[in-house]
Amino acid sequence: MHHLLLIFGIFHLPKVATLKCYECAAGSSGSCIDATKECPPLADQCGALRLIVYGGTLSTCDEVIADVNGKSCTFADHCVEVSVNFGATRTIFTNRCCTTDLCNSLPAPDISKSRPNGKKCFSCNGLQCTTSLDCQGNEHYCVTAIVDVKGQSRTMRGCASKQMCSNTQQLAALIGAQVSCCEGDYCNSGNTQRAAGLLLVAATLLSLVMLH
Repeated sequence: MHHLLLIFGIFHLPKVATLKCYECAAGSSGSCIDATKECPPLADQCGALRLIVYGGTLSTCDEVIADVNGKSCTFADHCVEVSVNFGATRTIFTNRCCTTDLCNSLPAPDISKSRPNGKKCFSCNGLQCTTSLDCQGNEHYCVTAIVDVKGQSRTMRGCASKQMCSNTQQLAALIGAQVSCCEGDYCNSGNTQRAAGLLLVAATLLSLVMLH
């Protein structure tokens, strides 16, 4: 009798509600066409993604190289606003999240127009890496990246947000760079001590937060 009651109870348990979000693949045109998707059990957020890459010179880094939007189910720890600024290039990634069905209808905002925050780091102008760079927004760390360009090592220095400077060595290996971060004005003048991963390419950034 007890077994029959248990089986009856299992079949009449309320179903766990599955979050439903808008989903659209990121596109270089800056927009995407919405579809709806039921999220996997552990994905408890709906996200609106945006990646903007600026290029130019150290003094005028204002040319939009890429402006990519997307929407997806995601996880709470992927809901970030991060940026990395090398002076002549600046990459800003936003994932705005919410927790109710289809709440990610609006695109992620453009947070690139942030003000200097008082932090200063070194940046490189050619082979010279002694140029002063004003960090912006949540860029509270100095960063050094050593990348391979046609078989030659090239050093890049600049500012980065805290999330960019998390200990993600696997990502650093993915993008083919040695990356380090530090705190304190102009602390990236030489070798720094904290290993870090750096989100330098749009495809890597979006693949980290979008669920397929």
